[in-house]
Amino acid sequence: MEKSALIVGCGYLGNRVADAWLASGRRVYATTRRPARAEELARRGIEPVICDVVDPSSLQSLPAVEEVLYCVGLDRSAGHSMHRVYVEGLAAVLQALPGRPRLVYVSSTSVYGQTDGSEVDENSATEPIEDSGKIVLQAEQVLRTHRPDAIVLRFAGIYGPGRLLRSRDLLAGSPLAIDPDKWLNLIHVEDGATAVQAALERASSTLYNVCDDHPVRRRDFYTRLAELLGAAPPNFVPVPQPLPVSERSNRRISNRRLRQELGVSLRYPSYTEGLAASYRQPL
Repeated sequence: MEKSALIVGCGYLGNRVADAWLASGRRVYATTRRPARAEELARRGIEPVICDVVDPSSLQSLPAVEEVLYCVGLDRSAGHSMHRVYVEGLAAVLQALPGRPRLVYVSSTSVYGQTDGSEVDENSATEPIEDSGKIVLQAEQVLRTHRPDAIVLRFAGIYGPGRLLRSRDLLAGSPLAIDPDKWLNLIHVEDGATAVQAALERASSTLYNVCDDHPVRRRDFYTRLAELLGAAPPNFVPVPQPLPVSERSNRRISNRRLRQELGVSLRYPSYTEGLAASYRQPL
């Protein structure tokens, strides 16, 4: 019998997972807030569920399934606070979900607050210094209270076709007021979808960092991206003082558990392969 699966938040990452699930023969549902988007999903063979995580009454239509991927992001145009979407919305979905499906939750490495460039793994302290990281950590705590068996995937920055960090700034020649020697931790969207699949099939832990094999200095990443774009080399300018909270974090995320426990072999193990493949596709 075919498996049934639900994607709550079928955006940039969720779309890739949906395609993989359809190819595997799953019956795939996906939530959306917009009827036009529902029609688009239906044309792809995905069964749309029109609802909104911030409206608990709309969640009564969530189907009973065997697997759930929860990857809701913040749509700033909707006018809701991050806390309402990430924390209150998650709690509402957990309460409304029928049965007890296997659940994979997409979190973020923003829960780590290290500032010294040290290597960070799943056992490292979670003491976020940014408000967004604090909210993400609070959402994880809500999840653990309701579903301690859920698999949490802490994603680094997702990139790929149509999502290349600061590409517009580089094309415009705009100055980058960032420290070029700090680390970027990244994951190509295709490898992110592979990690989700592997977690559902083989997870023996309930927490994994999802990033590629090689953290990269911002200087190297943006220099290479500018080359691919045919733009001038990046113009790094001094960071405003006092230092913004967003500029204080600096860490190198380890994906050792992802590779060793889940056996994930990345198609794009570093930004070099990932950028080249992403740029060959339309921006």
